[in-house]
Amino acid sequence: MKKEKGQFFKDVYEVVKLVPYGRVTSYGAIARYLGASGSARMVGWALNGAGKYPSVPAHRVVNSKGILSGRAHFGSSDEMKNQLEAEGVKVKGDKITNFAECFWDPGTELL
Repeated sequence: MKKEKGQFFKDVYEVVKLVPYGRVTSYGAIARYLGASGSARMVGWALNGAGKYPSVPAHRVVNSKGILSGRAHFGSSDEMKNQLEAEGVKVKGDKITNFAECFWDPGTELL
């Protein structure tokens, strides 16, 4: 059975709340964990509205290559980068340089 969009967004927010400090995950990893493989863009849409929920650390979600693809939704173009660097994540330009080291996969971490 297909989930309603509102419920899917809530499920995304609940997973993102579990991403540990200093770690990052990807849109695709969240989609796979929620049983919606191929819905990475929908995860991105959900996170576009996460700004109204301060408890959702949306800055910890990047694309599958470690690029800060959602940075435009953080007020200033450096805000996402600044938040990640404050947590010890290494960012050069718009890409996480220690992506493999800090990647958090809910599919393996939340068993």
